[in-house]
Amino acid sequence: MSDLKQVVLSLVEQYLPDEEHFLVEVKIDRVGDKTKILILVDADQGITIATCASLSRAVAGELETSMLLDEAYTLEVSSPGLDYPLTEKRHYLKNQGRVLKVFLQSGEELTGKLIGVEEQGIQLGVTKKEKGKKSVEEAHNLLFVEIKKSIVQVSFN
Repeated sequence: MSDLKQVVLSLVEQYLPDEEHFLVEVKIDRVGDKTKILILVDADQGITIATCASLSRAVAGELETSMLLDEAYTLEVSSPGLDYPLTEKRHYLKNQGRVLKVFLQSGEELTGKLIGVEEQGIQLGVTKKEKGKKSVEEAHNLLFVEIKKSIVQVSFN
C-alpha cells in the first residue's frame, strides 16, 4: 500500500494545475474487496469541481496505464471540507479572518478569529466576556507545535 500511496502522491503533484493548488492528503483503505483511494486537494482561492474531475481523470488514467492495481478500486478526488483540521501554514493563510476552534497540546481549547499567520505560528483573537464589563478581544500568539488541531467554525453571519 505504501508504494501505491507514493505513486498516487507523485501523480497528484504532477497533475495539479498550478502553484495555487495543493495536495492536502491521500488516504488508501481496503473496503470489502476493493481498494479505495481518497485524494484531498485544495487551492488558495478555493477549488472547483472541474479541477477535481480533471485531476481524477488524469490520476485514474495513469493508474490504469501503469497496471499498478490489478483489482477493482474506487477513486475519489475532493476538497477537504470545513470540518477537516487545518494542518499546514498554507491552510491557516487561506482561512485568515475566519473563526477557528483551536485544540492545544496542553488540553486547552480556544475559539477566536484567525488574525495573523507567521512563520512559526498564528495569532488568534479571542473575545473575553466579563460579567458587567464590555467584551475585550485578547490576542493569543500560538506556535504551530502547541496546536494539536484547528477546525474552522461555520458562521451564518
